[in-house]
Amino acid sequence: MNILIVFAHPEPRSLNGALKNAAVSFLEAAGHKVIVSDLYQQKWKAQADGSDFLQYTEDQRLIVAQAAKEAYQRGLQSPDITAEQEKVLWADLIIFQFPLWWFSMPAIMKGWVDRVFTNGFGYGIGQRYGGGKLAGKKGMLLITTGGDANTFSERGIHGNIHDLLFPIHHGIMWFTGMAALPPFLVHSANHLSESAINKAIEDLKERLSTLETTATIPYYSVPNGDYDEQNLLKPHLHLPQTKLEMHVQ
Repeated sequence: MNILIVFAHPEPRSLNGALKNAAVSFLEAAGHKVIVSDLYQQKWKAQADGSDFLQYTEDQRLIVAQAAKEAYQRGLQSPDITAEQEKVLWADLIIFQFPLWWFSMPAIMKGWVDRVFTNGFGYGIGQRYGGGKLAGKKGMLLITTGGDANTFSERGIHGNIHDLLFPIHHGIMWFTGMAALPPFLVHSANHLSESAINKAIEDLKERLSTLETTATIPYYSVPNGDYDEQNLLKPHLHLPQTKLEMHVQ
């Protein structure tokens, strides 16, 4: 399997760094091919702007989606964008690894999504929610959190972690066609003992050994005809009830 790890942590000696190194070693020993995009090391430009599109001039009004599609189709993207897109096309699985900051991914990781999954590549007409160029690929989140597991439970103060990750699993991965594997989570990242860190690494290796057999999250699909002409889920299908309103008094 070809595996791309998109890694976003500013400190190589962090727990995230140790988990990433362990993952690369384990996956390569298991016969997989691995590429790491270390966004901080690459000094990845997070903001999408006119400099991403070589056909753009400052006297034009910038419409990002339109400019991105034209640049992609005409081969006029910034070279760093094209390089990452080529890695994505090469990969069978993309692992997004980052610490959970403000209930989401770090800005540099979001900037990678903004600039790499462009109109025409990551999405477009007929290219969404299970369809498109990335259909058939898998994605997985490898995340550390500051809070313990209880705080991200159904009654926990931060809310259910699976609800919090829905915008990434469904709104980024599945929207671009990638089927999302369940996330691998390491909680209380700043408070783990050495033995707990070693256990987390062993747990990660065990999880990585099942990448090809673990079921993906079974989202409804546009290519399967689960939505009507108004992009509404068809009446005989039912969305799971959200728990995000639990903390509304």
